[in-house]
Amino acid sequence: MNNKMWLSSPHMGNAEFDLIKAAFDSNWIAPLGAHVDAFEEALAGYTGSGYAVALSSGTAALHLALILVGVKPGDEVICQSMTFSASANPIAYLGATPVFVDSERDTWNMDPVLLETAIRERIAAGKKPGAIIPVHLYGMPAKMSEIMAVAEKFDIPVIEDAAEALGSLYNKKACGNIGLMGVLSFNGNKIITTSGGGALLGNDGKQIQQARFLATQARDAAPHYQHSHIGYNYRLSNICAAIGCGQMQVLDDRVEKRRANFDFYRKHLSLLPGISFQPEPGNCHSNRWLTTLLIDPNITNGITRETIRLALDKENIESRPLWKPMHLQPVFAGAPAYVNGVSEELFNNGLCLPSGSNLEADDLARVVTIINRCFAESPVLAESH
Repeated sequence: MNNKMWLSSPHMGNAEFDLIKAAFDSNWIAPLGAHVDAFEEALAGYTGSGYAVALSSGTAALHLALILVGVKPGDEVICQSMTFSASANPIAYLGATPVFVDSERDTWNMDPVLLETAIRERIAAGKKPGAIIPVHLYGMPAKMSEIMAVAEKFDIPVIEDAAEALGSLYNKKACGNIGLMGVLSFNGNKIITTSGGGALLGNDGKQIQQARFLATQARDAAPHYQHSHIGYNYRLSNICAAIGCGQMQVLDDRVEKRRANFDFYRKHLSLLPGISFQPEPGNCHSNRWLTTLLIDPNITNGITRETIRLALDKENIESRPLWKPMHLQPVFAGAPAYVNGVSEELFNNGLCLPSGSNLEADDLARVVTIINRCFAESPVLAESH
């Protein structure tokens, strides 16, 4: 059996261990500490944001952002449907209702036209949305100019889910620093990792300070433990932040390698009938966190996403379908949804290929060989070639 090839495994640099050791040597293990401060400064500097607060997860960051914009039980929040459930779950944490908006084909992200339709209809029903959560899917920036224009028209705050998009640019501006606030994730499969963790970005100092307060159990300024607000245990540990500081040193290299992975796959697979890749509009620079492709069975003579996924799995290679849209998830059955069929088509035909920055050329070639074999073994396609 060949060694397991993962979809997106952690990739450590040379500095992380030394920074972790420094945290141990200082005996500063618990949340907060010099590495947390340094990591927040690095994140703010890299993204051009005024402030960053390092947290235990991207989900925690989104939860706090919704609290900060005033989302309450009974409210509605617009969320991109084509995403991981962590984009929508914090809405439910607050007793609010997600309103899902489908994708457009240019980036696979939130459709600005459907967004405006959804807002108008929710307002007409007496439910002005409390926030809008677009997602930069697989690192591809959403159409933020159009989304922000719609949001400003109706005076609704935008919280960017940039969990997959650290290192991505939209009109040369960092994803996560376009809306009112932005959310990052450092889960083990992301472009850089702190083993688990996330961050909230923003340019309003008071807002971000309030996020820090709430994330540290909302402890009042007193010599004893006193609390006037409900708080959360959401701060990142100094040890995890040490890993993050080391990872920030190699972030640009990781983006470059992920984009090179995409270029390799596109070069060797794009001529296969029925294969296409996630587009990248001219004003976008994706970190290509995951290389994703579509397999059209109407053109491939019945070769499907599952044909390729199972062929890779047989060779001990992990691949994965695209995110199942939130409006199709059982947990959100009955939630309002504005759909056009794009996200369902993407889910039915889309596949994520191994994309880690630690993959070697031989690994990528192994994936390509197996996919090409699927097409070569199709009698009709083989005959047509």
